[in-house]
Amino acid sequence: MPPNTTASSGQKPGKSGRKKGRKARLFLIVLVLAIIGGVAFGAYWSISTVRASFPQTKGSITLDGLSGPVDVKRDGYGIPQIYASSDEDLFMAQGFVQAQDRFYEMDVRRHMTSGRLSEMFGKSQVKNDEFLRTLGWDRVAKEEYDTKLSASTKKYLQAYAKGVNAYLKGKDGKDISLEYAALGFTNDYKPQEWTPVDSVAWLKAMAWDLRGNMQEEIDRSLMTSRLGPKQIADLYPDYPYSRNKTIVQDGAYDSITKSYVPKNSGTASSTSTAGTGLTNNAAAPSGSDLQSQLSGLYNVLDDVPTAVGVNGNGIGSNSWVVDGKHTITGKPLLANDPHLSPSLPSVWYQMGLHCTSVSSKCQYDVSGYTFAGMPGVVIGHNKDIAWGMTNSGVDVTDLYLEKLTGDGYQYGDKVLPFTTRKETIKVAGAASKKIVVRETNSGPLLSDRDDELVKVGKKATVDPAAPDRGDGYGISLRWTALDPGNSMDAVFEMDKASDWAGFRKASASFDVPSQNLVYADTKGNIGYTLPGRIPIRGEGNGSLPSPGWDSKYNWTGYIKQAELPNEYNPDRGYIVTANQAVVDPDKYPYTLTTDWGYGTRSQRISDLIETKIGGGGKISTDDMRQMQLDNSSEIAKLIVPKLLKIDVADKNVREAQKLLEGWDYTQDADSAAAAYFNATWRNILKLAFGNKLPKELRVKGQCLWVDPVDTTGPADEDQSVRECGQRDADQAQPDGGDRWFEVVRKIIDDENNDWWKSPKTRLDKATDTRDELFARALKDARWELTAKLGKDIDTWSWGRLHRLFLKNQTLGTDGPAFLKYMLNRGPWKLSGGEATVNATGWNAAGGYGVVWVPSMRMVVNLGDLDKSKWINLSGASGHAYSAHYTDQTDKWAKGELLPWAFSEKAVDKKTSDTLVLKP
Repeated sequence: MPPNTTASSGQKPGKSGRKKGRKARLFLIVLVLAIIGGVAFGAYWSISTVRASFPQTKGSITLDGLSGPVDVKRDGYGIPQIYASSDEDLFMAQGFVQAQDRFYEMDVRRHMTSGRLSEMFGKSQVKNDEFLRTLGWDRVAKEEYDTKLSASTKKYLQAYAKGVNAYLKGKDGKDISLEYAALGFTNDYKPQEWTPVDSVAWLKAMAWDLRGNMQEEIDRSLMTSRLGPKQIADLYPDYPYSRNKTIVQDGAYDSITKSYVPKNSGTASSTSTAGTGLTNNAAAPSGSDLQSQLSGLYNVLDDVPTAVGVNGNGIGSNSWVVDGKHTITGKPLLANDPHLSPSLPSVWYQMGLHCTSVSSKCQYDVSGYTFAGMPGVVIGHNKDIAWGMTNSGVDVTDLYLEKLTGDGYQYGDKVLPFTTRKETIKVAGAASKKIVVRETNSGPLLSDRDDELVKVGKKATVDPAAPDRGDGYGISLRWTALDPGNSMDAVFEMDKASDWAGFRKASASFDVPSQNLVYADTKGNIGYTLPGRIPIRGEGNGSLPSPGWDSKYNWTGYIKQAELPNEYNPDRGYIVTANQAVVDPDKYPYTLTTDWGYGTRSQRISDLIETKIGGGGKISTDDMRQMQLDNSSEIAKLIVPKLLKIDVADKNVREAQKLLEGWDYTQDADSAAAAYFNATWRNILKLAFGNKLPKELRVKGQCLWVDPVDTTGPADEDQSVRECGQRDADQAQPDGGDRWFEVVRKIIDDENNDWWKSPKTRLDKATDTRDELFARALKDARWELTAKLGKDIDTWSWGRLHRLFLKNQTLGTDGPAFLKYMLNRGPWKLSGGEATVNATGWNAAGGYGVVWVPSMRMVVNLGDLDKSKWINLSGASGHAYSAHYTDQTDKWAKGELLPWAFSEKAVDKKTSDTLVLKP
């Protein structure tokens, strides 16, 4: 039975919510307080100051280093299309143009990836820099650049850096962006020249946010303080292979025998591992010590600024491709919309890179989405092929518990010395700080970056049969991205690939982050491939931390590229990737992860396609767009019929319950039913699961009276203790995603399941059955929405709860109202929801606000590339008062797409401004 909990009396949380500081999205509290002082500051922000950094988009500019003239043609949304006569000129111009629009964003990113945020923002960022230096992204990026990347890739990176630096030449900070003007009040920071390594390091930040199941690995271990093995297994159910189809259904694994017999460990189930983690290993620490270690680690991880995601939680995406026999054009259509944290400006930057004449001297004619700070195009199309990406979710990280002894760590029966390096962190306005980074043969010792982790490690108790404790325990990280790779090579090779064979060869170098890649070409072919450096483990399956001292838990190698799942022109005529399981484990010998998404979005997309083509219908570009906007709630379809059968006595609650009668389960922004259902779902999760989770997973500040861990029976005043949650609202559990859909689906017909039991409170009786808990959730939701939206349900709407705010990720995040007003935008009332195709995600534990979004949307028409469509979350510009700062957001929120010109004729027709870059 789940542990008993009792609602708190509502007092403010005590010191048990120990986490220090706020989530670090490059905050600037000290700077902001200094900036806001005085009338002189207000006068400083004249129109000329704000506009000083706007880019020149017409006329001509001379750039040293170009071999010939380059045309930069911008459309009415400021989206640039670059035309050059050599590869180097093309990428040099790309660097110049991106710096014109986004250099401040680029500069912040490179300081993040290199662990140098304190140089810009002062003491508030020292802890983050310590952690980022420990990971050593920039060191790995430099090694990649020096030893791994091809000569042509280096040449392109150098050209890109040359373009960025040509833009910077002779400019002061205020000439570059409004943010630098603000920084100038308290910091003498001056932007430095761009380097090729700065671009390579950005891929490490991207890989960090898309790193797989590390969060689940921590969460499962933290759950053991209050939940038993079976209960944890309930909360991590098996993937529903019979209901939600895998990506690859008839694929090829070139060198894998068809007679493969699956191993038990090859399934996606965590049932057999949830309760068997380190506490079952002879040399393991006790459960409470591991909880403290991992709770501290979570706090460190949670403070690290995100690059493209929500610190690994909720990262998703949709991408699918339909072949010509099912489309109006007779050629494939390809759609993609990556789901990432909302940011301002958007993480994506739209542009085209065109050689005036494609030849060996100038090889590119490609258009799509890239990152400011990185040359090439990451997602998009060239004249022959198109491709999209979704996060594969494969497990490429493992945490190891390390036994520390003196100046080394135990490995087998030996004590090995740490590999160490010294790092100096420069701090704006303060003295530099020196740290020592220690590494084991598994990876960097993350626990060195948190004093409490060190203390816990020294005091950790062990099983009586274990060796001597030594000097305690630490936690290290094994991660594929900490080994040098070739992902930057892959970007350039994919950009010029012309067929399936060339695309697969190019994508094989895309080792981190491992992504699902969908493909289509103008000849009518479609395909899917999973590239990446994916580890093969000895013992264990990566679902829980492993003992670093036991060599049986080492990685034994990586899956060969020829053995990774792929699919080409399947008979069904379409391929869908939306973070579901890649392949059925009964047909595949390797464990890719134990933590797939549960396939709710992917199956809904498949159903929409099947519905359209089932009767012989043909799919259009607009059909693909409409599918991207599908707001159907799959969990509502399961729960609402049961909610409507509950006899509700309270007339006010009954009034709200009636909203669900006849509702079509569509979560439109103006839907009152969607608002009430989602509030009810949130309260079901809280009562059934959330109040039973350990404090480390619950929302910070929400307090409960709970039984001590070593007691049973109902909580009472004599034995219960008050515990307050410790997580930020957008990171807490239960988050309400499709894992929780599956949890509830498994027990929905077991009306007396223990999870439906919830304790009495001052206002409510205890619940013992499903319907009793559902009735209480209906009531709680009614009064929650009354408080938030008013008593009159006619005024309720989902969009009033489910709002998007776009925030500048530095000065706009924790600054005073004045700067926030200048830099931030919103709100927008959004349709969609959690695990919906239109995935405007929200965290059910924390509230209804939007925490991740379709960061862009595109539909590529391989029959006529000029009839393709695209949209970005914000706009091309990073300048707060530019016309192109958020000029795409209103259309994005409405689900509209912009025309996407590709041919020179179509581009010229759309061109508003032309800038000529001259040598």
